[in-house]
Amino acid sequence: MMRQRGSKGLGLLLLASQLFQVGIDNIPPVTLAVLGLNVYLYLFPAAPLMKVCVSVQEAYWLKDWRRLLLSPLHHVDDWHLYFNMASFIIKGIRLEGRLGGAWFLYLLSVFSLLTGLVYLLLEMLLTELTQDQFYSMSCAVGFSGVLFALKVLSNHYHPGGVTYLMGIPVSNRYASWAELVLIHIMAPGSSFIGHLAGILVGLLYTAGPLKTVMKKCAGFVTSNGYNSSGYSGTGGGYSGYHQYAPDNTENNTAYYTDGLTEDEQLQMAIRNSLHEPGQGIQRGAPPPYGFTQSEEARAEEIRWRRLRRFDS
Repeated sequence: MMRQRGSKGLGLLLLASQLFQVGIDNIPPVTLAVLGLNVYLYLFPAAPLMKVCVSVQEAYWLKDWRRLLLSPLHHVDDWHLYFNMASFIIKGIRLEGRLGGAWFLYLLSVFSLLTGLVYLLLEMLLTELTQDQFYSMSCAVGFSGVLFALKVLSNHYHPGGVTYLMGIPVSNRYASWAELVLIHIMAPGSSFIGHLAGILVGLLYTAGPLKTVMKKCAGFVTSNGYNSSGYSGTGGGYSGYHQYAPDNTENNTAYYTDGLTEDEQLQMAIRNSLHEPGQGIQRGAPPPYGFTQSEEARAEEIRWRRLRRFDS
């Protein structure tokens, strides 16, 4: 059922190239550490994929709850890892710079756990509605569910602009839903439920009670200077990476983003890591590729053609 792990080759080289293109010093510490952990667990997995993927059968029926922690951090092959981490670098630079390292780490931990739990609940619901045990036995692995949750959060903080999907401009506010449908249409074997779980977790944070619950659970941090913008701490930031105030996030990240949207940044980063020639990206213009959908959606399409159904 699970495909064999691909060779540790080109995907890792492209990821290393992208890190050098972005500049390791420009990647905030929590983002860099989580990226490093994903790479390490790809090279030296904690267990075989069939022992870490999450499913109703394995996690709920057999009570192997550790899979909720392990499944987001493992990847099927180096391309799977590359496309997920390429997207994560862009999101991490934007969100960690805005929220602060401590809260961003807290956020990643909660999103990783909740995405797995929501995935299990949705699969259980489908099993009940269809009376088909296939949904309970489907096993998912990968970071893309968390990435969809982060994309909802990023679009919430940066609601302006558009994402081009198949040449059609879509407001960033609805881009996550549009990409969810597009990826499923273009790669029917993809984990629609895993991606949907990520979107729902993101909405629980931006439009639901999750953010309030997290603040209450982190009450001891609140007394040390947490506010809605992040952790102020002493000196307004954390060692080794400047914490930007929300109102200045766009300007202060200009040394890397140049004012580009998240999808334009990802397109530029992947082009640079591939050493592809091309003109600079103009804000608001469709991507200069054969397909005018977002680069993140194209990455998902390629990945899902390789992975079939084993990513969340």
